[in-house]
Amino acid sequence: MSLTQQSSQRAALGSRRLGVPALVFMIIAASAPLTVVAGGVTSNYAVTGLLGIPLSFVVLGAVLLLFSVGYSAMSQHVHNAGAFYAYISRGLGKPAGVGAAVVALIAYNAMQIGIYGLFGFALSSFVAGATGADVPWWLCAGAGWAVVALLGINKVDLSAKVLGVLVALEFLIVIVYDALALNVAPEGLSGQSLEPGSLFAAGVGAALAFSIAAFMGFESGAIYNEEVKDPRNTARRATFIAIIIIACFYAFSAWAMAVGEGDSQVVARSAEFGPDLIFVFLGEHAPGWFVDLSNLLFITSLLAALVAFHNVVARYFFALGREGVLPAGLSRTSPRSQAPVAGSLTQSALALVLLGVFAAAGSGHEYGPLFPVLTMFTWLTNLGAFGLVLLMALTSFAVLGYFRRRPHGHGPWTRTVAPAAAGVALSVLFGLIVANFEVLIGLEEASILGWLLPAIAVVPGLVGIGWAFWLRASRPEVYARIGGADAVPESPAPENTEASPAGTGPDTH
Repeated sequence: MSLTQQSSQRAALGSRRLGVPALVFMIIAASAPLTVVAGGVTSNYAVTGLLGIPLSFVVLGAVLLLFSVGYSAMSQHVHNAGAFYAYISRGLGKPAGVGAAVVALIAYNAMQIGIYGLFGFALSSFVAGATGADVPWWLCAGAGWAVVALLGINKVDLSAKVLGVLVALEFLIVIVYDALALNVAPEGLSGQSLEPGSLFAAGVGAALAFSIAAFMGFESGAIYNEEVKDPRNTARRATFIAIIIIACFYAFSAWAMAVGEGDSQVVARSAEFGPDLIFVFLGEHAPGWFVDLSNLLFITSLLAALVAFHNVVARYFFALGREGVLPAGLSRTSPRSQAPVAGSLTQSALALVLLGVFAAAGSGHEYGPLFPVLTMFTWLTNLGAFGLVLLMALTSFAVLGYFRRRPHGHGPWTRTVAPAAAGVALSVLFGLIVANFEVLIGLEEASILGWLLPAIAVVPGLVGIGWAFWLRASRPEVYARIGGADAVPESPAPENTEASPAGTGPDTH
């Protein structure tokens, strides 16, 4: 069969299912708003001792908007379920793209599987408080795994509807918390946590490294470009909208937390109560039923994130299987739902194996009930964030390479200035994550984990580069399809247009 025939018969996902609102919900679900506010913000206050955590979300939001200028512009022309993989292949070369694909698979799997640790702990604690039953965390995580596995093999719009409801309820809980916090304000309404001096001090690197994890998943819109209603605009608009919502919402909620606890007390209270701080506060100022509902929605926020990241991993497996980089069987889709069923089942199998490993390792461990949180959740999600920030930095430079050869009518701002600035900023951020990695995973002294976990992301990526060179020498027909260069026709771009959050308009740069 010729390459042309192979291309015409390539596997396809369900088309024209997702609009902008549905995609925004799926992107935001991956960041788990209630989990970030309850867990991420309090941990950041406690570990760094900095008051300027709200400002960190503003700074990072600006960096990611800058990144998204070139990233979303490229998504208009390259429609591939393996977004980072395809973009880096097109901009930095196919070997780099295959290496990036391996890093992406590890990073997204780590993010998804790590969340099972916190989900299992939270659900086990909730059941114990509600019924008195002592249900093991791994059994609770297994129940979540079954739900995620079922949604993963169904139509993507079913996942979008479920996630939409869960995300809306998460926002409602946090908004109520924010309103109560601003009403209590023991030290009055203060803007000190938004002042640059409160962030840019010793520990700012760790603060930014913590906060970037709250945005992980924002880039996933482009992964659904083969399934959206308008491939040229849906993912681009959804990405910008999601970043703006996430950055503003988290910054406002972190500021409200500082106001609600008092600027002088928020760091100490975060260190004392950790992720329970928001629920302790609600217990003091809201009805009991609302506190119970908040705890339940904390659990469903984790479930929403699990579903969102599962869908991303399944589509990466699909894209790599379709192009022959991984076994072709991974590109199999369901005739009924058109979901990437092989990729979905593969991700579910990986998650189940690691759940079993951590369940066995945690039996009788000195950490007790906190074992899945302090190990599985903390280690794997930070490993995932490490890999994804590296990929974002590489993608920024890939955008430069791609548009240098194919301008598509975009101006210098989109082709060069924004991606170059984003690449530099994300490289600096990646360096901060490397420098503070031991802090991020909760180590009080040097440990093998400080270099082993990053190596788990980087070393297989180098192997992937070697695999690409082997494909070039031994299977040139597969190498030719890497990144979809011969399988996915590029969308025509209108002349003299400039990608921007507001839409496509005349090039003024």
